[in-house]
Amino acid sequence: MIHQELGVSRGTLSYWFCDKPFVPNKEALGRIKAGPAKAAQVRSAKRLRQIAEMRATGVADVGELSLRDLFMIGVGLYIGEGSKTTEAIRLVNADPEVIKLYIHWLRQVCGLCDENITISLHLYPDTDVDVAKAYWRKVTNLPAESFRWVSIDRRSNKSKSNAGKLPHGTAHVTVRANGDRTKGVQLFRQIDGWMKAVLHQV
Repeated sequence: MIHQELGVSRGTLSYWFCDKPFVPNKEALGRIKAGPAKAAQVRSAKRLRQIAEMRATGVADVGELSLRDLFMIGVGLYIGEGSKTTEAIRLVNADPEVIKLYIHWLRQVCGLCDENITISLHLYPDTDVDVAKAYWRKVTNLPAESFRWVSIDRRSNKSKSNAGKLPHGTAHVTVRANGDRTKGVQLFRQIDGWMKAVLHQV
């Protein structure tokens, strides 16, 4: 503070006052008290800057996706999140970006159209059903007739701490063959083959 007021170097001031007891005034006490908060703000700003830089690097690393890239990403997504116990093509997730990617994969790789894709919602008692439907319609860009049942999870053993964590519930994306086996059971078996081919590589 003295350096800022007088322009005298800190080294000279240190020499002048090295044998003087430090008795902070009100302004100095305020700066000392604010020090930890200011340091936290600096650390937070640095962290946010680093996050932004790494995300930008990640985007540059990926670049533009080819159809082959999309094909493999979709297979990996289905390995992690898709239904495998029955010959029904279904994926469940609460992340809108994952749902959008999966539907894009169904259209571009699997050759499906909107008539083959249905959405069912799994919601919670604190979820507004109409708001959730509108939200997922906007996310998926699917017509109203693509949306089927809505279930409300009313299990009493669900932790109250989970309330509000999934404000729009989870979306169940299911493929309907509409009488075309190539878009139903045959497609499921093809996806199953894709998954096995990937998993057997390791």
